[in-house]
Amino acid sequence: KKRRGKGENDSYAMGKLVGKYQIGKTLGEGTFGKVKLAVNTETGESVAIKVLDKETIQKQSMGAQIKREISIMKLVNHKAIVTLTEVLASKTKIFIVLELVT
Repeated sequence: KKRRGKGENDSYAMGKLVGKYQIGKTLGEGTFGKVKLAVNTETGESVAIKVLDKETIQKQSMGAQIKREISIMKLVNHKAIVTLTEVLASKTKIFIVLELVT
């Protein structure tokens, strides 16, 4: 297993648990964070987890927009829109658990 240097900020290598989810590889990157492949350890279901950095969101004054996105995604149920499963948080990160679309 490759050890990461202190300068590398990707601490969610395979095996990291967030709630009941085992985090895997990065599927994509955006302005506020990354989207990771993950597995629900209770059901074995694969999901996508959007990992957002709280500090970056605060610096960009985007907290209200992120909250709005989460609120809307909780309300919407449509076959053409990714389903939000749950939202988790740590001191530094927000984890938005989403349906995995392949």
